[in-house]
Amino acid sequence: MNTNKPTVTQAMINAYDEYTHLTLDRRAFMDKLTKLAGSAGAAAAIAPLLAANKASAAIVAADDARLTAKDVTYAGSGGEMKAYLVHPMDAAGPLGSVIVIHENRGLNPHIRDVARRVALEGFVALAPDFLSPLGGTPEDEDKARDMFTGLDPALTVRNAEASLAYLSKLDGSNGKVGVIGFCWGGGVVNRFAVASPELEAGVAYYGMQPPVADVPKIRAALMLHYAGLDDRTNAGIDAYKKALEAGGKTFEIFVYDGANHAFNNDTSSARYDKKAADLAWGRTMDFLKKYLA
Repeated sequence: MNTNKPTVTQAMINAYDEYTHLTLDRRAFMDKLTKLAGSAGAAAAIAPLLAANKASAAIVAADDARLTAKDVTYAGSGGEMKAYLVHPMDAAGPLGSVIVIHENRGLNPHIRDVARRVALEGFVALAPDFLSPLGGTPEDEDKARDMFTGLDPALTVRNAEASLAYLSKLDGSNGKVGVIGFCWGGGVVNRFAVASPELEAGVAYYGMQPPVADVPKIRAALMLHYAGLDDRTNAGIDAYKKALEAGGKTFEIFVYDGANHAFNNDTSSARYDKKAADLAWGRTMDFLKKYLA
């Protein structure tokens, strides 16, 4: 019996990116993957390697004794926001707070795990469900993806601001709030930084850039992580960098050669890049500790 793991090519990863972010629907994606893989059977074996796997083990267990975690609600812009809130158990004093913004799959187990990782670094972590205005993140991640087309970008930023307001007044918070976002959430980080004078620091992982005309409004320090193979997102780096430099903004940009979009998501075996993810995470935590202490 052949037990070899199917070969995932860059063209297949690009097709998945087109499906999750651009124009392909599920049927068109599978048709394209079938052509690339050589058969429907091979495509069926490869598709789960490209997608995120919710069954993957969490890096930090949901019941980790070092943390207190719970689902919370608070006032958003025009409605209630749902979120996952995590505190370190034995904090010696008030802590900086970090908003964790999910990918275009909503508030799923992976992002809850990321929030716990952030909390273990010594922060109060809040992972809002930005699909709350549409009823919240569904179990079916393809349905969640489709819901994002119905979100008002301006409402999303206002709900990020509401999340900041909630955290800044929370018991155990020192009032300083930063944000970290991935993919869709990385784009929200950039727009949030434009909108919020209260945001202290923002970290965007492979996030779409804001209009360069809005860059002068940014006050927060920024750290921007990009994947070397992510041509779609990377097309806007140069213009964004020039605008940040021209505005005298505080920022750092890192491009991880050979890494794919979503390289930090360890539940997607084909795109996860442990070396890039570990390096970016270490940089991110040092950065947030510098600005939120």
